[in-house]
Amino acid sequence: MNKISLVFFATPDIALNSFLSLVNDSDFEVKALVTRAPKPANRGKKIKNSKIKEQAVLHNIPVIEPVKLSCDENAISLLEKISPDFFVTFAYGQILTEKILNIPKYETINLHASLLPKYRGANPICECLLNGDKKTGITTMITVLELDAGDICLTKEIDLDSDTNYETLAEKISAFSPNLIKETLKGLYSGTIKPYEQNDAFATFTKKMKKEDKFLNFSCPAETVHNKIRAFCGVNTAHFVFKGKLIKVLKSTPVECSQSKTIGEVLSVDKKGVLIACSKNAILVKSVKPEGKNTMSAYDWSLGSKIKKGDIICTQEE
Repeated sequence: MNKISLVFFATPDIALNSFLSLVNDSDFEVKALVTRAPKPANRGKKIKNSKIKEQAVLHNIPVIEPVKLSCDENAISLLEKISPDFFVTFAYGQILTEKILNIPKYETINLHASLLPKYRGANPICECLLNGDKKTGITTMITVLELDAGDICLTKEIDLDSDTNYETLAEKISAFSPNLIKETLKGLYSGTIKPYEQNDAFATFTKKMKKEDKFLNFSCPAETVHNKIRAFCGVNTAHFVFKGKLIKVLKSTPVECSQSKTIGEVLSVDKKGVLIACSKNAILVKSVKPEGKNTMSAYDWSLGSKIKKGDIICTQEE
């Protein structure tokens, strides 16, 4: 079989394993990386390249960095000259126009972090955790103009438990994706994979998360609070406010609790963590990142913050 040529479209770290797997596989030829231009980051506002761009440069792979690809005629012209067998996209974050989708000889294949048609859109990892799903997965699909509605090539299921959070799920998706995309490209190239239509009747869509979505509301059941904590862990981490300070919560456990309580009341503080009453049961906060400080156990935070049994944590921004 001839080498399968492709251009890879991605910026976030979740795509790095797939990119490197294709780069280092003699069956494939990665002709270019299309990625977002780096932005000033952190307090120093220094320009920092993404890991995937650093690896592309290291492997002498051309890098294309359009601000908006659909409007960048120079970038589109470069892609037309490359004329690869496939485009591969993974959390690229920009809409590809029909003109761009017509460039590859075969198809544009997208790696999507859900079992389509469930959770179309840009936030499938967070959404499945918010909803307390027991299963999710990865789908390779043919990109069309309608959002995540193209024919499905292959899927990979991933089981979820109550401790799975955004970071651990993203790591699993990143680890499982390389084999799935390589199997997809080889199957489409040889004609052994026959993509099939999605059932639009079962389609669901993710929503764009807003600032207020990150705030923990203890008037919800403890299970709901826990799901939000793990869904936002590491990305726009969920938080509450205590004594005017924002406290990000990284780890928690729902705890059955039948005692009479006030919503948001601190029920106990010990080395296990800080137990907070919810509308149903209670949430044990185990790990936090206080405003302006490093990550620490909730108990260590309690020693400095002086939070104690009977304190009330507000259920809305102060």
